Amino acid sequence: MLRFLARRIRYSLLVLWGVVTLVFFLFNVLPGDPARLTIGQRSDITTLKNVRHELNLDKPLFTRYLLYINDLLPLSINDRDNIAQKKYSYLRLFPVSTTKCLVLKWPYMGRSYNTKREVNIVLAEALPGTIILALAAMTIATILGILLGILAALKKGTWLDTSAIAASVAGISMPSFFAGLLIAYVFGYLLHSVTGLNMTGSLWEYDPFTGRHLALKNLLLPALALGIRPLAIITQLTRSALLDVLSQDYIRTAYAKGLSTTKVIFRHALPNALNPVITAISGWLAELLAGSFFVEYIFGWKGVGKLTVDALDKFDFPLVMGAVLLTAFIFILVNLLTDMLYGWLDPRVRLA
Repeated sequence: MLRFLARRIRYSLLVLWGVVTLVFFLFNVLPGDPARLTIGQRSDITTLKNVRHELNLDKPLFTRYLLYINDLLPLSINDRDNIAQKKYSYLRLFPVSTTKCLVLKWPYMGRSYNTKREVNIVLAEALPGTIILALAAMTIATILGILLGILAALKKGTWLDTSAIAASVAGISMPSFFAGLLIAYVFGYLLHSVTGLNMTGSLWEYDPFTGRHLALKNLLLPALALGIRPLAIITQLTRSALLDVLSQDYIRTAYAKGLSTTKVIFRHALPNALNPVITAISGWLAELLAGSFFVEYIFGWKGVGKLTVDALDKFDFPLVMGAVLLTAFIFILVNLLTDMLYGWLDPRVRLA
């Protein structure tokens, strides 16, 4: 098990390093002067030179890449006198030379061009909104998907089965941004007087009289829009797996013993049919945590996705780079935890 875990961690770190390298070189070949974006167009030559030196823009590209990696690593080498490294706090561990020492710190992703705040802090404030939205979407998709899959399997060949299949195909084919626009227009605009739901809104709202308050109703529409595609996948997987299980001999034996349909389905058949469903849930959860950009932007939901789109619009490259790295890290981490879970449950996976 330890060798399996070490191998998976090594692969994950290699993938993360590849993403970091790709993101750095991609954003460093884009047109535009980061120093100008940081201090604005109206600045004197001396200030511009100082900012370029502070951002390491006066150094060769490969040197800047090594410095960027050094900033991202939790264990990095910094100046012992703490003069050249005032951009973040760290804990000194032990010296490695007369002027350098090994330090422990949080990964540093730079500062936003617009707000001048650390990217780490800005992303940490937006991340809970994305996590809540992704968990809500997967909860809706899982519950409704399993129930619809069970219904379609039990009513195989009827109009209920056909309708469930047709709806799932439509859900798979519908992009999230289109589903978001459609749901926002229908339930947030046309039927607003009936549903009481808004086209845009976030988890917390501010009222000048009552102050800041929780607005859970704003979570429903974006969670539904984000959960449509995984709901469709889970419905089809549940139906297909359950039909295979229901044809087994032990299911017929359970019916012959006089057990009710409810007990046969939920106690004997469904637990054995959920393996592919669990696989789909873990994969989709990672994707939703890392890819709710358009849905958050459409509904005005304050999360990493909306933050990234706004940063792109303002050419705030450090914030965009940090958001991309964060979403990649989340996706890799969820997949690593899923691999570890499979390796613990099924020893055969460890040999793969």
